[in-house]
Amino acid sequence: MLTRNCLSLLLWVLFDGGLLTPLQSQPQQTLATGPRENVIRLPGQRSHFQRVKRGWVWNQFFVLEEYMGSEPQYVGKLHSDLDKGEGTVKYTLSGDGAGTVFTIDETTGDIHAIRSLDREEKPFYTLRAQAVDIETRKPLEPESEFIIKVQDINDNEPKFLDGPYVASVPEMSPVGAYVLQVKATDADDPTYGNSARVVYSILQGQPYFSIDPKTGVIRTALPNMDREVKEQYQVLIQAKDMGGQLGGLAGTTTVNITLTDVNDNPPRFPKSIFHLKVPESSPIGSAIGRIRAVDPDFGQNAEIEYNIVPGDGGNLFDIVTDEDTQEGVIKLKKPLDFETKKAYTFKVEASNLHLDHRFHSVGPFKDTATVKVSVLDVDEPPVFSKPLYTMEVYEDTPVGTIIGAVTAQDLDVGSSAVRYFIDWKSDGDSYFTIDGTEGTIATNELLDRESTAQYNFSIIASKVNNPLLTSKVNILINVLDVNEFPPEIAAPYETAVCENAKPGQIIQIVSAADRDLSPAGQQFSFRLSPEAAFKPNFTVHDFRNNTAGIETRRNGYSRRQQELYFLPVVIEDSSYPVQSSTNTMTIRVCRCDSDGTILSCNVEAIFLPVGLSTGALIAILLCIVILLAIVVLYVALRRQKKKDTLMTSKEDVRDNVIHYDDEGGGEEDTQAFDIGALRNPKVIEDNKIRRDIKPDSLCLPRQRPPVEDNTDIRDFINQRLQENDVDPAAPPYDSLATYAYEGNGSVADSLSSIDSLATEADQDYDYLTDWGPRFKVLADMFGEEESYNPDKVT
Repeated sequence: MLTRNCLSLLLWVLFDGGLLTPLQSQPQQTLATGPRENVIRLPGQRSHFQRVKRGWVWNQFFVLEEYMGSEPQYVGKLHSDLDKGEGTVKYTLSGDGAGTVFTIDETTGDIHAIRSLDREEKPFYTLRAQAVDIETRKPLEPESEFIIKVQDINDNEPKFLDGPYVASVPEMSPVGAYVLQVKATDADDPTYGNSARVVYSILQGQPYFSIDPKTGVIRTALPNMDREVKEQYQVLIQAKDMGGQLGGLAGTTTVNITLTDVNDNPPRFPKSIFHLKVPESSPIGSAIGRIRAVDPDFGQNAEIEYNIVPGDGGNLFDIVTDEDTQEGVIKLKKPLDFETKKAYTFKVEASNLHLDHRFHSVGPFKDTATVKVSVLDVDEPPVFSKPLYTMEVYEDTPVGTIIGAVTAQDLDVGSSAVRYFIDWKSDGDSYFTIDGTEGTIATNELLDRESTAQYNFSIIASKVNNPLLTSKVNILINVLDVNEFPPEIAAPYETAVCENAKPGQIIQIVSAADRDLSPAGQQFSFRLSPEAAFKPNFTVHDFRNNTAGIETRRNGYSRRQQELYFLPVVIEDSSYPVQSSTNTMTIRVCRCDSDGTILSCNVEAIFLPVGLSTGALIAILLCIVILLAIVVLYVALRRQKKKDTLMTSKEDVRDNVIHYDDEGGGEEDTQAFDIGALRNPKVIEDNKIRRDIKPDSLCLPRQRPPVEDNTDIRDFINQRLQENDVDPAAPPYDSLATYAYEGNGSVADSLSSIDSLATEADQDYDYLTDWGPRFKVLADMFGEEESYNPDKVT
């Protein structure tokens, strides 16, 4: 406060004494002559041409933050040149905090802060002041703007916004190696005093680490810090403002520092000799033991590679690294035999995979240990002398012939006898037998190479004193061929010769095949059969490469004389005993062009000398086929027509109801219908219903009253008329009923259905056969209907 007041007094002396002249003519703040008083002078209105002596310009006030006094804090004073002290001027205040934070005495212009301020919340306030006439309320001067700044005090301690911190540094780092930089933030004003000037220091973590007091950079303070000794460090950092002076505020944070691993330690075996025991029956590839070298490093720096040092017994074993445990797993690479060697000794070397060149001077990063392996004796199964036995036997060898033998031995101490038998699961148990003691294999059936050329089965050997210990070996028996089949032509050939062929032409190449298994180098020979060698039309030319050619011997062949030639060819093989066969080849004579291209070997070629071409022959054959088709169609139509006539005649004998739409003219009308059809004096029926409608009730049975032969036709018609008149089923309208009869003197009587019986089942048509040949067709038709009528309806 004293410094501020002295500075204000000095500036006032300079301005008031005329040493400094303001550059602007706008209303500005002026400092009063009092030692504590801040005054903003508001100049009154003057003539534009009057030169006025101005005071010092002061346009801002300062107020302390966090003021805790009992009275309002005095800020400054407003004063106008027009104010003569007579009480005619009133001062007003507006802007940030006017009336709530700052107040003004309307008469004197004194400004006070009525509440405590915090610079960190609001560093300054902008206000406007004006002098008005107390009576007229009119402004005496234009409104003037000024600023009240909140003066900072050290009320905020430094804070580490990112703490606590986590950092790492490689082990064995030199002094001064960079670790981490920390930063503390102070909310106080960095432009005023030392309230925001922070200094860093270490409260905990020495002498391992140090920190730069200005930048906050943490570095190592000790050389060769070893992770294997101590890995984690916790460092306490302090940040203090006021430049670290007494009375400054401080904040702290924690930094957790981890030493990361480097490959600074070689692997070491905990002991120099490792003893292992392994049974001699251990399979190849099995693990027989584990050894481990210790590396205090971590991660990939602790990865170890194991190798067997070449030497005694090392070629029987192999070693690999277990990725999870970093142990060396020793595996068996070759079979062990207690009877051959009982112990093995070799050396194993352990080394790091990832080396760090900075630590090569420490020494070699590897270690060596000795491994001693003791082989344990195990009761083992017999061992065959060969891993596979191959034997040969000729087909058709007599049953019981020995074809070979197998041998197995018990190599254990106090060896046991061995017994042999064929594995029942294989296919050789029925074709071969084995001597259980000697191991000789003999045939059990006759073998046929053409059926099975090779047999593959297994022989099992077991110890007599321990039958559970067995071993197995495969037997491969090849059946050798015996020349029992003669060679034959490999395929049926269709051989043709041109009619214009010349002597010496090869018309066909033939080859032979033998069902026997032909050995390498076997040859087939071809020749003409002796019976065909006399004046042959063709001959056989042997090419000596298991093929032969059919060669012509004549100058031209004629199909009209002979169409086919049969050529017997003899084929022999070279095996023992020699087998041969005679094969007959068919050679067809064909018509060819001048170049020897076959044109036709068909039957139509015979007609070519007559002058008929192929097209003409096809046309003739087509015409013949058409004529045959017409004849067959005509015969079929005639048969169908005859059958239809017979069926029509059968249907005509049935009763027909004929309906006429016109009404007759009565008895006098002889032109409408034939009256002779009504002349049947023998047919008289009683209670006859009408025929032109379908009756609703059952028909009454018709009776034949005895009548005389010479009954008048009129009486007959009257009787019928009366029957229809009294019939209750007849409808009340006229209808025409037609009655037909054959007449007197007929041998067959009447054929009308009027005189028929009540049902057709009562009629017998056998009498039609007695009427002569004229009624034969009718008798046959009704005879068929009588014999076949399953659905007859009465």
